[in-house]
Formats: sequence, structure tokens, C-alpha cells
Amino acid sequence: MDRRNIVMAMLWLAPLAADEPVTRLRVEVRDYKERPVERASVVVTFDEGRSIAKFGKKKITRWELRTNQQGVARLPAIPRGKVRLQVIAKNYQTWGELVELNQEEQVVQVKLNAPQQQYSAHQ
Repeated sequence: MDRRNIVMAMLWLAPLAADEPVTRLRVEVRDYKERPVERASVVVTFDEGRSIAKFGKKKITRWELRTNQQGVARLPAIPRGKVRLQVIAKNYQTWGELVELNQEEQVVQVKLNAPQQQYSAHQ
């Protein structure tokens, strides 16, 4: 096993070692015509809580991944609580929302809109 695989295994198992409830999150991304959006960037930021080891600094954990051809992104077990979820895809408006993770398995359905014309106050 090379060093990269060891690091990846540690990252996947780190949330499980904390003895706190976890959630398996599935994000389904569709466009305004209900078609799956592939290769959309999904950014999940968990920033609740304070770290005693870091003298009270916020614990910030972040995951970044892309959707597959069916428009689905699956995250490994992550801590429960509030997360900031953001979906970015080319030729669509960016979507973002705070999501409360409180179940063992949770599905978030995202509908992306077509881009709007830029607005300028100088015209």
C-alpha cells in the first residue's frame, strides 16, 4: 500500500473514530428540465463546534467532490449537524444552502436553474 492510499483510508475512517453520530449524505443534482447534471462540483463544509486541542478554535472540515453521470455525489460518513452545501456547475446558477444532518442516511435533491443575465447599475 502506498502512502497516498494510507492517507485516503485514514481520511475515510477519521469520522468513525470519533464516537459521534454520523450521516451518509447523498446529493442528487438535476437541472431545470429534470435531467441529471454530471461533473457538478459539490462542496460540503461542516463548521460547527470548537476544538479543545486547538484552544477553542472552530473545527472546520470540508469535502469537495463531483457528481457522476447520474448526477449523484455520495459522501462517506460525516458528523451530524449543520453543513453548508454548495453546488457549482458550468452553465448553471450556483446553488447553496445550510442543511441539517440528523439522520443515518440523508438525501438532498438540488435543482439548478439556467443562468440569468448579468445586472449592472451603470446602464
